Amino acid sequence: MPRTLTTQVVQDPSDGFRLLPHLETEPPDLRVSFDVLGGGRIRARMSGTSVPALKGTEHKADLSARPDEVHGGAARLCARWKERFVDFQPVDDRGRALSDRRRPYASTADLSVESEDELRAVVADLARGGESLLFDTLLRGEDVRTEMFRTYLRAALSKEGLRVRFDSDLHLPWTLLCSDGGSAATLDGLFARFLGHRHQIEHTGDAYAWIGPSPGISQPPAVSLNHDVRVGRATRADEVAKLLAEGTSCTARTTYDELVRDLANPHLEEQLMYFWCHGEFIGNEPEPHVLAIRLTDGTPFDGHTVRELRARHRHSCFRPFVLLNACYAGVAGASGDRAFLGRMFIEHGAQGVLGPQIAMPQAFAAEYALKFVTRYLRGEATAGRIAHELARHFAARYRNPLGFAYGLHGGMDVRMERAGGVET
Repeated sequence: MPRTLTTQVVQDPSDGFRLLPHLETEPPDLRVSFDVLGGGRIRARMSGTSVPALKGTEHKADLSARPDEVHGGAARLCARWKERFVDFQPVDDRGRALSDRRRPYASTADLSVESEDELRAVVADLARGGESLLFDTLLRGEDVRTEMFRTYLRAALSKEGLRVRFDSDLHLPWTLLCSDGGSAATLDGLFARFLGHRHQIEHTGDAYAWIGPSPGISQPPAVSLNHDVRVGRATRADEVAKLLAEGTSCTARTTYDELVRDLANPHLEEQLMYFWCHGEFIGNEPEPHVLAIRLTDGTPFDGHTVRELRARHRHSCFRPFVLLNACYAGVAGASGDRAFLGRMFIEHGAQGVLGPQIAMPQAFAAEYALKFVTRYLRGEATAGRIAHELARHFAARYRNPLGFAYGLHGGMDVRMERAGGVET
């Protein structure tokens, strides 16, 4: 009679193969690297099908810019978006604020009823800053190699619809940078200058960040809502929450203790983690400030916490895509600090992190999340494609450039895998 035999596994001879990367994908059309070398030097490299293959050499240049000034320029550009756009306040002929138009660009996602002349003036200022950071700060220099590199990169970025990877030790708001294509005479021409409008873009930096098991496919999809219930009451935040709970296995968390408890679970498997809360930089001098988010109970949660909880589970099945819908959550990092929240999620298993790189108005953030989550849960497209199409959608239909301010850290080719497969 057949009987079950007791089996004990004493070796794992396939361990070396089990830990090889599984998530193979097509290479990007353009890969640009900015490596920080000894002495604060920056070495730029570039490859891909969108740039010519050079006979016997490669696209490479040692730049005259230094990391501190580049990071300083990036911080100024992000602050400029808040000061010039998010906090834009119309005034009358005597310079007095119009009380009936309090911060109009922050109060709604739809700016189609606003003055195109006012919008064009503000967006032109932001585009000028984005172009200057890329070409006048980072890629400045008159030596032959820098000039050639700058020329080839400018030509590649002037195209449209590329899949671009900035694999870089420098963490810049790439989607807010600008090429010199497009016309400043029209608002649409200005929108077309932003890299976030022209291309799918992801920032990477860690080597083999996703070694380990392939992500599981659960039916229904496992998702989570991690939120401060007090944020965005007058927005479409409730609609996003309802959407996440439809046809899924949805876990809702509102406190630090709940989030810490579940992230400490080595068997945690979620395909989408959505965060809706406040984000801010906290720290004690001289230590660098780090990004922290707060759920309803107000306890700060940062990248250090992710590392504490997940460092022992590096090869687990924790492989979510993370939408961090909190101010500054798309900032990938800064000089001397590796503990930003998005980067720690990537380092400890997340396939990608999407979030705003500036202080984002709640009205726009909720509208963006509703459209992104709707499409992502359907499995109809990759995260990079959805983010790119939404940036163009908000610019074209709502005359709003804030979609460019969402940055993708990894995950350009990640999608929600549904049982049975979904057509693109």
